[in-house]
Parts: sequence; structure tokens; C-alpha cells
Amino acid sequence: MKHVDLVKHIRKYGCVFVREGGSHSVWYNPLTDRTSTIPRHTEVNTYTGKKICSDLGVPVIQKR
Repeated sequence: MKHVDLVKHIRKYGCVFVREGGSHSVWYNPLTDRTSTIPRHTEVNTYTGKKICSDLGVPVIQKR
């Protein structure tokens, strides 16, 4: 999945950007009080995308 699609998805569920790391961005979901890191690559592995959604407590992004 594309990085921008994953970011749009988690933002839709209330997640907010916290900070940039070396090659990852840290995101926080204030509704669930959970954090996760998202790699800053053009493509994010499907398994990684599912894990990020799970970590943040948002529904898993569905393929179109």
C-alpha cells in the first residue's frame, strides 16, 4: 500500500503526527492512547500496514 494512503487512513480515525525520526514518523491516537511508527517509504508492506493500524487501535485498511 502507498504511504500516503496509510497516513490518510489513520488521520481519518483521529491519529495525529508527533515527530520525525531517522527514517520513521511517530503517530499517536489520542482516542486509544496508543503510538506507532510509520516508515517513510513510498510503499509500505501490507503486513506492516496492518500492524500499524492494530498498534494504533484503528480498523485495518482495506484493499480496493
